[in-house]
Amino acid sequence: MEISRRDMLAGAAVLTLASRAGAAPAGFDGKSYRSAFVIDGLGAISDPDFKPGMTRFTARGVAEMRASGLTAVHMTVANPGNEATLEQAVQEIAGGDQMIADNADMISHALTVADIRAAKATGRIAIIYGLQDSAVIGTTLDRVALFKGLGVRVIQLTYNLRNLSGDGSLEPANGGLSKLGRATIERIEKEKLLLDLSHGGQRTIAEGIAAAKRPLTISHTGCRSLHDNPRNVWDVELKALADKGGVVGIYWMPFLVPSGKPSGDDLIRHMTHAVNVCGEDHVAIGTDGMLSATVINDDSRAAQKKFYDERAAKGIAAPGEGPDIFNIVRDFDTHMRFRTLADGLARAGWPAARIEKIMGGNLLRLYGEVWGA
Repeated sequence: MEISRRDMLAGAAVLTLASRAGAAPAGFDGKSYRSAFVIDGLGAISDPDFKPGMTRFTARGVAEMRASGLTAVHMTVANPGNEATLEQAVQEIAGGDQMIADNADMISHALTVADIRAAKATGRIAIIYGLQDSAVIGTTLDRVALFKGLGVRVIQLTYNLRNLSGDGSLEPANGGLSKLGRATIERIEKEKLLLDLSHGGQRTIAEGIAAAKRPLTISHTGCRSLHDNPRNVWDVELKALADKGGVVGIYWMPFLVPSGKPSGDDLIRHMTHAVNVCGEDHVAIGTDGMLSATVINDDSRAAQKKFYDERAAKGIAAPGEGPDIFNIVRDFDTHMRFRTLADGLARAGWPAARIEKIMGGNLLRLYGEVWGA
């Protein structure tokens, strides 16, 4: 799913839920959580009281963000699905820059791991800019360097559909990488940006991993051996990603289960499977969602139907999406979702060191290896 700056600031349809975290089992307590790096490999911050025309986050929004414990989030800054123009992408980035400038006491722009560490030390959330589609780059590979200069640090190759680089996850031909796709990967790596293969077709992912010479990511997906959905990834590709030093982020999306309504246990089941396949050094969080809780009422139901209908008309809606399917894990639908996850992993018997890696340590390591310190 795409997360744009507009999505990030859309707070009218969300409300605060009381934290359900409770007391964590011995080994990973509140102190452990507060000291850990918590990184969402693809998602968005949100302010439930934000209204159009505002430039500053509200007191409630700031309080939720601070309480959440989130350290950094990779945020999409251009429309995916072969939609974004260069002008639109630049406008989105400029809007993100302005939002950060207007709320510098709460958020900052991360270009390096040092920036993420500085955000953690000062109680802010670091925003990482990313593209969820290389269609805006196309054959003009110098745009990779252009977007790097504009602050982008992650580039995803395809988004569900076919573009000039390769086939997305919804293409029945499963055609894999093109020659341009291979050249695009080479240029992304030359610029020391992070290659993301989320939303790719099976062959695109497999061939992209094989072509990569540096660690890479699939920032938001699930385990296809647990639920056969084209947005999920098979074990063989997950293992190949880990063997390249990469990290897979498990999303909090309908695609985790056939019903489209995953529970916290379903999420932890996918995360556990990914650890078993990849090893605990190669799994992370990639919610593909908002930070605030989602209120479900007539207005939000209408908004979800409109959102789905638009995606279906564009041909980018994946199996499992629907007019009445919300992109949430119901047990964790609170601004304290990451603390709730950490407590759930601890109750599932995960050791504290592994939880710290999954919550953000693995992505911090990956970012450092790819971008430099």
